Amino acid sequence: MNMKKIAAASVAALMVGTPVLADLVFPSLSYRTGPYAAGGIPYADGYSDYFTLLNERDGGIGGAAIQVIECETGYNTEKGVECYESTKGQGALVYNPLSTGITYQLIPKATADNIPLYTPGYGRTSAANGKVFSHVFNFPANYWNAASLAVNHLLAENGGDLNGKSVALVYHNSAYGKEPIRTLEGLAEKHGFKLTAIPVDHPGQEQKSQWLQIRREKPDYVLMWGWGVMNQVAIQEAANIRFPMENFVGVWWSGGDHDVAPAGESATGYKAVTFHAVGSDFPVFDDIQKHVVETGKAAGAGDNIGKAIYNRGVYAAMLMAEAVSKAQEIHGTPDITAAMMRDGMEALEITDARMAELGMGGFGPAFSVSCENHGGPGTGAIQQWDGAAGTWSLISEFGGSDMDVIQPLIDADSAAYAAENNIEAGCN
Repeated sequence: MNMKKIAAASVAALMVGTPVLADLVFPSLSYRTGPYAAGGIPYADGYSDYFTLLNERDGGIGGAAIQVIECETGYNTEKGVECYESTKGQGALVYNPLSTGITYQLIPKATADNIPLYTPGYGRTSAANGKVFSHVFNFPANYWNAASLAVNHLLAENGGDLNGKSVALVYHNSAYGKEPIRTLEGLAEKHGFKLTAIPVDHPGQEQKSQWLQIRREKPDYVLMWGWGVMNQVAIQEAANIRFPMENFVGVWWSGGDHDVAPAGESATGYKAVTFHAVGSDFPVFDDIQKHVVETGKAAGAGDNIGKAIYNRGVYAAMLMAEAVSKAQEIHGTPDITAAMMRDGMEALEITDARMAELGMGGFGPAFSVSCENHGGPGTGAIQQWDGAAGTWSLISEFGGSDMDVIQPLIDADSAAYAAENNIEAGCN
């Protein structure tokens, strides 16, 4: 072989072995089919549309284009793991599994692969302890925060005293639905209320016996940890037995427009916890309408803007985009890796001023992330449904959760995980 051929072969080998400047790749483990599609679709639309906005309006992030790879999981854990395995080699920066079951399976895999997981408001709550869960982030709030925020609302409704009150928890009989139970048990002991846990099996279309139990036992309040069709059925069943809707409070995954709309005006008064604002009165949504929907580049029909779960997808994408910017700043390159992305997430700082610059002033809390705290501030508010107007509105200020109860649970659960998996907890 002559020298020219040798040189050409060497260049070809180098090109194969060295990746060219790649897009910023965000896999979207979505579910647009199955019993949970009503919630999965608006979230996936919001998550994708925000990244499309950045491409169309800003040319990506730091000059690097964004690519969203959508993989359908059907909210099935096995399919979710398959989606992870099939996309992780395509330059994936971070995974947002949108399922507690999938998250639990991906924690050891993603950690070993040096790819971060982002699980806002779901997943394994004790992953807030970054000293143990180095690659998992669940800011700005988690399920145990949500349980406390719901109880805080009940306390506010009762002058700070729940002694002798009864609270029923209607929950999805899965890892997701069981997450708040230990926190609510601790809060029940602290505040003197009786807690009754009532499971609902997947997918939740049949709940007659559960609501007959509620009708018989007459709890003062009902809390709900549901998702998909389970929420719609529960709200309708509550209306059927004439349970006072103002005493019915769901977690943020039970607070979508699609959850309450089927019950019509009979759902009026129903409440849900939220960790971000509601509605479309923010400049970012005008930009999405102009640059994404009107140009035909929306992930869906463009009719979910301002709806609760769509907003959550936008919020998650915004926080990940800000983490990319931080990673690019730290490492001095627009072409970041998943390991660099993890660094950016752990160094993330969201200020009120930055939120305003993004057209999302007041949409979510100011907070910072650290190795010790991957969970953010744990703040939230209460939203309430007006069936006649067809809108959610915030009826409380954003406030904190009871970390005196929650932090010991996080410490104990993360310590147990570290012991089981031979993890030496600490910060680099």
